[in-house]
Amino acid sequence: MKHKGLLIAFQGERGAYSEEAAIKFFGNEINVIACKTMAEVFTKVENNEVDYGIVPIENSIEGSVNETYDLLVDTKLKIAGELNLRIIHCLIAHPNVDIRDIKVVYSHPQALAQCKKFLNGLSCDVIPTYDTAGSVKMIKEKGLINAAAIASERSSEIYGMSILKKGIEDSPDNYTRFLILSHNDSPFTGNDKTSIIFSTKHIPGALYNALREFAIRGINLTMIFSRPTKKTPWEYNFFVDFEGHLSEKRVKECLEGLKEQTLFIKVLGSYPKAKPN
Repeated sequence: MKHKGLLIAFQGERGAYSEEAAIKFFGNEINVIACKTMAEVFTKVENNEVDYGIVPIENSIEGSVNETYDLLVDTKLKIAGELNLRIIHCLIAHPNVDIRDIKVVYSHPQALAQCKKFLNGLSCDVIPTYDTAGSVKMIKEKGLINAAAIASERSSEIYGMSILKKGIEDSPDNYTRFLILSHNDSPFTGNDKTSIIFSTKHIPGALYNALREFAIRGINLTMIFSRPTKKTPWEYNFFVDFEGHLSEKRVKECLEGLKEQTLFIKVLGSYPKAKPN
């Protein structure tokens, strides 16, 4: 998808992986709005201040981004697309700084967790921040000579900083899945995925009976994840991704069957599957 002049909201500072994902999905000729929080991304799309929002939903190494899942419960927005972005972390500092002089490393908690092995070898203090690229911006603006940040190569270019080491993530199979937020989901393509949320009755076999609606129709689940409802202790919402589009007969029948098996069901939208990694 490439659309000149679209306005896209993302969480973080310029150079964040979310911005990189937006450019990869929509093309180079977009305009972006950097948001401090994930909730702000949702709000800007809901209020029609931007055309789309982009948010991380899960990482192949560190797992789910719980805040995004929680925000999806209450929003009226739809998921209109997804993207898998290869995450290549860099250790970034001021120009002419030697890696042996680094005393503290800043970054988003997920980025720090994805670089544990490298950080253990540095013997530095590790301080979590709200954003990867924001950490680069901070050490630049504050003149922190003995500090470094873990962020993208692009962020080093934006803020005029130097890369001390590239590819410091623990695994080469480090991908983050991003969702595209819109007021509408996407039309049928024949290679689609649908996302829903539901909760079940607190009785034996409730989840089995719900998932059986997919199995008897031959619908393949690609992800199932639970989060506390935050309303009643020990009760959970189930987030499910499955192959198929809302316009298909078997998907419509499945959702009708689910209504009989669940207390709550919310359809987040149908969208084209992300391209293979």
